[in-house]
Amino acid sequence: MSSETISSEPHIRPAIGLWDAVSIIVGIVVGTSIFRATAAIFDNAGSPAPAILLWIAGGVLAWCGAVCYAELATSFPRDGGDYEYLNRAFGPWCGFLFAWAQITTVISGNIGIMAYVFADYAGQVWPDLKNYTVALTAAPIVILSALNALGVFAGKATQNFLTATKVIGLGGIVLAAAITSAVPASQPQAENAVHAESSANLGLALVFVLYAYGGWQHAAYVAAEVRDERRNLPRALVLGIIGITIIYLIVNVAYLHALGFGAARLAKTPAADVLQQTCGPWGAKAISVLVMLSALGAINGMILTGVRIYAVWGADYPALRWLGTWNERRAAPTAAIALQTIIALALVLLVGTSAGQTLFDTTLSLFGIAALPWQKFPGGFEMLVAGSTPVFWFLCLMTGISVFILRLSYPNADRPFTIPLFPLPAIAFCATCIYMLKTSIDYAGGLTMLGVVPLAVGVVAWAHCRTKATR
Repeated sequence: MSSETISSEPHIRPAIGLWDAVSIIVGIVVGTSIFRATAAIFDNAGSPAPAILLWIAGGVLAWCGAVCYAELATSFPRDGGDYEYLNRAFGPWCGFLFAWAQITTVISGNIGIMAYVFADYAGQVWPDLKNYTVALTAAPIVILSALNALGVFAGKATQNFLTATKVIGLGGIVLAAAITSAVPASQPQAENAVHAESSANLGLALVFVLYAYGGWQHAAYVAAEVRDERRNLPRALVLGIIGITIIYLIVNVAYLHALGFGAARLAKTPAADVLQQTCGPWGAKAISVLVMLSALGAINGMILTGVRIYAVWGADYPALRWLGTWNERRAAPTAAIALQTIIALALVLLVGTSAGQTLFDTTLSLFGIAALPWQKFPGGFEMLVAGSTPVFWFLCLMTGISVFILRLSYPNADRPFTIPLFPLPAIAFCATCIYMLKTSIDYAGGLTMLGVVPLAVGVVAWAHCRTKATR
């Protein structure tokens, strides 16, 4: 008898422990921002103290979101996270569009984003590979998807290894900074700090900080597979956010100690600059390898968690029932993994090749929509960020609102974890989502269509599937 089965709720033994869940959160969130976005944060903060306070504020706001998800996930413990909450709060149409957006834009797009980061840094380590950017981008998507198809044990083992490697590497940067002589406070760079303070933009700095904290929501997508999820999932979310905040603060203090504020606010590769001072020319290559491993950790975490949404989604709709195909022996939703792999690769080809961009523009022209401003963004990484981020924050806002709706709709639901100081954290989380949604739309401009067009197609798909919903 085949181990490939289709069921509305596959009988998968919970195999994800507390520290596995923490590893997923840290592995996804601590991606590349700590290596490339700190200069923008320092520059817009204006001086060291506001910059450090912004990183703390980012951790507090992420905690506000995490406790919202902890209440939702323990009250409605089913794989799929937001898909389940939005189904219950707004109706099946909203859950359907959430799942559709994740696979067509948000998660598949972010897998492509991290794959581009991997390819960019692989080209720095091995310059001869720079002519094979598309292949380098596709390779980690295919290989890590195949590993996750082997089962949840292979997926979580890979995640734990990559997260541990990333944390050890960041520890090495901190150690290198610690043994580097501190930059004197009276250095000439102080003038730069004064100039920066006069043109500080704390709002923009906060945008970069919050982007660096994004991704902790993925732990809720595997809620049903977390052992003792009603205890361990809230712990994982809170411990993950605390751990990430500590990592970010220590690394930023290390940058300031080794480089000084004036240099840190101009450094495009601060970690490489720190190792350059301590270890010489090979430091830049060491950091490139660390960034590659960090990107792989984020990709693997998103593959491991994202496909659970589609498997649950497929189980709810007969028209998508094939997505609910699980290999129960391996605890792997194989059909969902295959589809996510195909779409992530398609997005890489769409934004990373002139043929893909032309095809998208041609499709838009059929509906009288102008071509997208591809030239505004220098590469596939920036294009996918611009296209996927507005949809991501819109859906996060819907989930934040669902906290209030579900408290009213399900007043007697068992809530093993409740939001501390309710409703303040939920209000803060919703306000954060609104702020980030507006900012991301302003940043993306016309490229917002990369997310809007698939969402519009999702409305058509819902119209076809809704009469066949099993829920």
